[in-house]
Amino acid sequence: MIEIKEHSHDSVEKHVKLQKQYFKAGKTRSKEFRVNMLQTLEKQIRKHEANISQALKLDLNKSETEAYVTEIGFLLEEIRFTIKHIDKWMKPKKVKTAKTHIGSKGYTIAEPYGVTLIIAPWNYPFQLQIAPLIGAIAAGNTAILKPSELTPNTSNLISSIINEVFDPAYIAVLEGGVETTTHLLDQRFDYIFFTGSVSVGKVVMEAAAKRLIPITLELGGKSPCIIDESANLELAVKRVAFGKFINAGQTCIAPDYLFVHKKVKDTFVSECKKVIHEFYGENPLENEQFAKIVNERHFNRIKSYLSHGEVLHGGNVDEKLHKIEPTLIVPKEMSSALMTEEIFGPILPIIEYEDIQEVIDFVTDRPKPLALYLFTKNDHIEKQVTETISFGGGCINDTLMHIATPYLPFGGVGESGIGDYHGESSFQTFSHMKSILKQTTLFDFSFRYPNAKNGLATLRKLMK
Repeated sequence: MIEIKEHSHDSVEKHVKLQKQYFKAGKTRSKEFRVNMLQTLEKQIRKHEANISQALKLDLNKSETEAYVTEIGFLLEEIRFTIKHIDKWMKPKKVKTAKTHIGSKGYTIAEPYGVTLIIAPWNYPFQLQIAPLIGAIAAGNTAILKPSELTPNTSNLISSIINEVFDPAYIAVLEGGVETTTHLLDQRFDYIFFTGSVSVGKVVMEAAAKRLIPITLELGGKSPCIIDESANLELAVKRVAFGKFINAGQTCIAPDYLFVHKKVKDTFVSECKKVIHEFYGENPLENEQFAKIVNERHFNRIKSYLSHGEVLHGGNVDEKLHKIEPTLIVPKEMSSALMTEEIFGPILPIIEYEDIQEVIDFVTDRPKPLALYLFTKNDHIEKQVTETISFGGGCINDTLMHIATPYLPFGGVGESGIGDYHGESSFQTFSHMKSILKQTTLFDFSFRYPNAKNGLATLRKLMK
């Protein structure tokens, strides 16, 4: 068992001061430096691919395939995309000239914030630590990384990978728990990027607010999935099962609960049972490809939900391995914890509906979800759902895959988060867009000055 030691307040403060000096020296500003650092990070990921997979196996029992698809390969693609487009992103952006500003030129410059803090969660402990770092590097910042203490093998590996090639004055990893995080939040960072629970997100935001530090919060919530009567059920079942049970449901954008039309409910449930068997075998608890729950506390929390409804399939647990079967359940009450708290585990509540407005009313009466998934062939239903329900992002006829394209920003809304990232959005998140107006010296407009004759009349014409 790897022991994660806490950092003292003095140690944390020393790291922040060191990075402030490094950033002030201007070493991170050039495109060549940023691209070189991204290439170095890519080489490290490729070099340690086997070690990353092993650490994720030890912490979460992730299979090699799942580790590559959801963590390693994801990051390699993000780095490739960033390097390809960074030149365009860094160039000053020209804007149009207003008629009141004839002769001038306006443009924006993407300016790095400075010293950033990136706090990662435990469910995708490598990907969710490094993905924001890619944006921070591309935008020209320094970074202090705080990996999750709940996945100690991955946390320790991140520290080794980063320390092996990066100057800690540029990128540092500070392992630790609540004590270290508390000390970090007491520092004057230039930007904070946090991924985690809503409750901890509020603590981070409060600390940032005291120092007016800009912040991105990638949180969670109860993401609904809707199966319309017109849906392609064969595909819907596979894609819902994939999205819900990958990483044993420990995914912030996993379908948290399912509304299925009454005309197709029985068929959906029947087909879902078959797909779970196809994916994970007769006994998923013995399947090495099926992830475990991260620790005993979360295992007991998720297990308690099994008593909140009628189990249609699954429901078995392994106390020793911290595993819970993929489970389909009908909630006893819509007010129970099963339907009010984010499950973050392999239990899928199934609710029957007849009118889509019932679903819309249910979702909109609750905090805005991070994701929403709709399976339908009906364009009217698609338009009605996407235009009336507020959510961070999602898919039509799929689950999770919106997170995997660098062309779409990823983030929440309301209680599910603030700000977004991935692709160009990551670059913009870690950049301050500085506005510049370059005025002509060849002529001047006298009407703008207080002693101008008929100045107000002229201004009225121009500004009406």
